Amino acid sequence: VQLQASGGGLVQAGDSLRLSCAASGSTFNTYNLAWFRQEPGKEREFVGISRRSLATSYAESVKGWFTISRDNGKNTVFLQMNSLKPEDTAVYYCAANGLFSDTYTYPRSYAYWGQGTQVTVSS
Repeated sequence: VQLQASGGGLVQAGDSLRLSCAASGSTFNTYNLAWFRQEPGKEREFVGISRRSLATSYAESVKGWFTISRDNGKNTVFLQMNSLKPEDTAVYYCAANGLFSDTYTYPRSYAYWGQGTQVTVSS
């Protein structure tokens, strides 16, 4: 599967932003789709996941502020980010895998990655 992330940009603290990740292929609904983010010089960090069962899980740092949803008919997963803070500034990546495992918060668990989209939150 090929992933294309979009929707990043420069916003102010407190603003909202919605990222999209469009996927190719006809088996989109069989994939677990996750969002990660990465700041310069830091490791890629798990943000949240939409499992193929439609269950979602989030990192504690974004729980209550970020929401993941998916539209299987449009092969797209979304990351709605509300009340953004400067510390949310990062490159955001979408990722996919076919099998869910207990290591779902680790980048190594994902075989497919989008190219990343920059989110910058100014104070």
